[in-house]
Amino acid sequence: MSPDTLTRPLAAASAAPAFSLRDGLRYGALGAPLAFAALPLYVLLPNHYAAQLGVPLAGLGAVLLGTRLLDALVDPWLGRVVDRGLSRPRAQVLWAAAGAALLMAAGFVALFFPPAASAESLLAWCALMLVITCLGYSALGVLHQAWGARLGGGAAAQARIVGWREGLSLAGVLAASVLPALAGIPAMVATAAALLALALWALSAAPYRAAGPRRLTAAPDPQGAWARPWRVGAFRALMAVFVLNGVASAVPATLVIFFIQDRLQAPAGQPLFLGSYFAAAALSMPLWVRAVARYGLVRCWLAGMALAIAAFVWAARLGAGDGAAFAAICLITGIALGADLAVPGALLTGVIQRAGHALQHEGSYFGWWTCANKLNLALAAGLALPALQALGYTPGARDEAALSSLALVYAALPCVLKAAAAALLWHHRPQLER
Repeated sequence: MSPDTLTRPLAAASAAPAFSLRDGLRYGALGAPLAFAALPLYVLLPNHYAAQLGVPLAGLGAVLLGTRLLDALVDPWLGRVVDRGLSRPRAQVLWAAAGAALLMAAGFVALFFPPAASAESLLAWCALMLVITCLGYSALGVLHQAWGARLGGGAAAQARIVGWREGLSLAGVLAASVLPALAGIPAMVATAAALLALALWALSAAPYRAAGPRRLTAAPDPQGAWARPWRVGAFRALMAVFVLNGVASAVPATLVIFFIQDRLQAPAGQPLFLGSYFAAAALSMPLWVRAVARYGLVRCWLAGMALAIAAFVWAARLGAGDGAAFAAICLITGIALGADLAVPGALLTGVIQRAGHALQHEGSYFGWWTCANKLNLALAAGLALPALQALGYTPGARDEAALSSLALVYAALPCVLKAAAAALLWHHRPQLER
């Protein structure tokens, strides 16, 4: 096989089409309903079932861990399905996306409107509906990420494409963070369904690059295509950083409602805290995209991690009456979140291009990527919630020892994990900056 054959996919991927404002809105729109649904699933759902429906924390943590592990294991298979689907005409891809959207919407509604039942039955209902919802959500998420990666381009171009996707995702998260408190769960569910329909309509006119005739970049793989990404050293390095950093972010995402209600004793401030966090992230996204063009992907991600640690470590010392200080922390860590969203996906696209797998195997890579992201959230829920219960914390607690345990797990632990992720990223930077 000639060197020209191996570099052809990279060249095709690097020649990214112009990505206008209209293109960005059309492509990125799907990020809004996906994020709008994700925030309630990972932030509001634990509190809804524990505090509102009386489900024990340990049992809920086990259900969340089990269902999310099962959901994560499906993603690599979904990635292979997406790779095959993206070689077909746009119309067929959109019909498949509509089916996944319908599945996701049905499960989402059922999750937040369970039948009246015992705690054990509610746990079973939660597990079943989570599996249904997450299956549709995962199919759409992997498709959306692989679609964007196939548009090609270098670091700056991919940061712009990812920035549109993640920026509109943040708009969805921002709406989801304030709507339940302001208008209630029924309004939240109805809005999610409406956004999903609008996003699919927008995607039908977004830039689209189906793979051309199949390019052979290597001999037939006897171990199966599902393992292909793991034989790329840069992917393994990037995945290690992504997982460690993801767990650091997933722990506070799981516990933030408990922290606001019990440690800060400021439930009325919940929309302000969450809204300022995600608004700051959304507004910072263009700044991070510009910074990438000047300083590179790895340096920008390291800067975001350092900023997050410097601000968030102070949350462990906050207590009742410290709402203003927590709002300031939310703003600063929200800015840092912009780097977490804009950089890793663009780094992954570069890894795919350099491996010679562009326009062929993006779905496989993003299937594993999404799987890792869900494992982060599963570990956070499955380990943090039972640990808090073992340390004596229960929702509504006012005991100082229990609240100190909540602050330690919520704020101090994530800072340690993020520092370790930054050290690992620094170690692997030569491999990821090629």
